[in-house]
Amino acid sequence: MTKSNIKYRVTLTSEERKDLKKLISTGRTAGYRIRHAQMLLALDEIPENAEWTDKKIAAAYGAHQRTIGNLRKRFVEEGLASALERNKRETPPVIKIDGKVEAQIIAIACSAPPDGRSRWTLQLIADRVVALGVLESVSPTAIADHLKKPNLSLGCTKNGASLSNQMTL
Repeated sequence: MTKSNIKYRVTLTSEERKDLKKLISTGRTAGYRIRHAQMLLALDEIPENAEWTDKKIAAAYGAHQRTIGNLRKRFVEEGLASALERNKRETPPVIKIDGKVEAQIIAIACSAPPDGRSRWTLQLIADRVVALGVLESVSPTAIADHLKKPNLSLGCTKNGASLSNQMTL
């Protein structure tokens, strides 16, 4: 993107410039804040920065061009403090696996594996959970995260579950 068709222009005051340089030189803050401060100084609309394009800044600081555009926008719309911080999630992730679903996952993992298999894989468990209608969809990674919690091992026959306590599937 050329300098002429940039929608959000970063124009720092001398005080903001001084604060950013101090933040960078002291180094007593999170690394992402220092990196954002460096990028803001490069984005500043001063004659010394005329050669700095979003593409060059992105390459220099190991960022994506879209990140530079988002940083510009956050600075213009929300101010310096917001531009130095990371983006906040707009909505928290939906937790699909509650205690009841987790119990069913554990019961599947503790049951005999499907015919032709010596043990359950995470993908097989995820497929079985969906096939049984326990969840509409679930990833093998989510299954792994929940099986790690009670320290279950898919290959171990002594994982704390007794056959009499298993759910009927």
